[in-house]
Amino acid sequence: MKEFYIVDSTLRDGEQTAGVAFNKRDKIKIAKLLAGAGVDIIEAGIPAMGEEEIATIQEILALNIKAQIMSWNRMVLDDIKKSIAAGIKYLHISAPVSDIQIERKLRKDRNWILENIKKTVSYAVESDCIVSVGAEDASRADFEFLIEFYNTAAAAGAVRVRYADTVGVMEPVRVHKTITLLRENINVDIDFHGHNDFGMATANALTANKAGARYISCTVNGLGERAGNTALEEIVTAIHYIEGKATGFNLKKIMELSNLVEKASGRHLAESKPIVGKKVFSHESGIHVDGLLKDSRTYEAFPPEDLGRKRKIVIGKFSGRSGIINE
Repeated sequence: MKEFYIVDSTLRDGEQTAGVAFNKRDKIKIAKLLAGAGVDIIEAGIPAMGEEEIATIQEILALNIKAQIMSWNRMVLDDIKKSIAAGIKYLHISAPVSDIQIERKLRKDRNWILENIKKTVSYAVESDCIVSVGAEDASRADFEFLIEFYNTAAAAGAVRVRYADTVGVMEPVRVHKTITLLRENINVDIDFHGHNDFGMATANALTANKAGARYISCTVNGLGERAGNTALEEIVTAIHYIEGKATGFNLKKIMELSNLVEKASGRHLAESKPIVGKKVFSHESGIHVDGLLKDSRTYEAFPPEDLGRKRKIVIGKFSGRSGIINE
C-alpha cells in the first residue's frame, strides 16, 4: 500500500471555478494526461448535471486509462442511480456535516444526515459500486458528530472518507491534530480535500498526509472555487522533495498539464506561481546568480530540469558581474 494517493478533482471541483467550463475535448485530453502522469483517481464529473456530462464521463471511461474514474454525487438516491446507469463503478457521495450547512442550507438536522448517508451508501454498495464519502465543511463540524458520520458511512460500506476544509479555515497545526484524532477513531482511509482561502491548502494537505491521510484531493494549477484548491503540482513536488516519499507521479508531465488546464480554463497563472509560474526559475540578484553559477543548490530547492524546465539569468538593476559575464 502506498503512502500517497492523488485524487484529482480538476474536472469537477476545478470546473466549479466561477466562469470556467471545459469542453468535452479538453476534458478527455486532461483525463488522459492526468492518468498518464500517474494520478490514481480522477473525479471526472457530476452525472446529475445531465446527459452531456454523462456522455463525457462515459467517453473517459471508454479510454480504459489506468486511473480510477470516479463520479461526484450528492447524498441523493437519484444522483446515485444516474451514476450507476452511466456505468460508473467508483462513486463519491458528499454530504454537509457542519451545523451551519445542515440547518441553514438544507433546513434539516443531524439525524437526517446520518439516515440518508446510510441509505445512499448502502444502495450504491448493494449495486456493486465502490464508495467514498465526503464530509462537506468538515472543518467547521462538531467533531463527535463528524466521527459518527464517518463511522455510519463506513458501516454502510464506504471504503474511504473525505475531510473537506470547504472554506479553507484550517492551518497545519490543527490539521495534524485533527487527522491524528480521526485515525484513532475511524477504520477507513482518509482523503484530505483542502481549499486555499487563506493560502494554506498545500501546507494543510502536506500536513494531513504526514498525520496519516494517504489520499490527497487536488487540482491542476490549484483551480477551484474562490481562491482554489490544493494545487496538484505543489503537493506532488512537496511530497517528493520535502518528504522524500514516492508519489508515482511523472514530474516531467507537470508543465504539460499546467499549460493545458491554463488554456482550457482561461485562468491565466501569475508568473510567480509556485512550481509552474513562468519566472519561478528566473534569477537577477548578483549574490544569488553568483551562488547559482557555482552550485545551483545554493538558491534552488530542486533543479528545473526535473520538470523539463530551464533556469534563466535576467540582467537588471540587481545584476552582478557574474551574471553579466555568464550572459
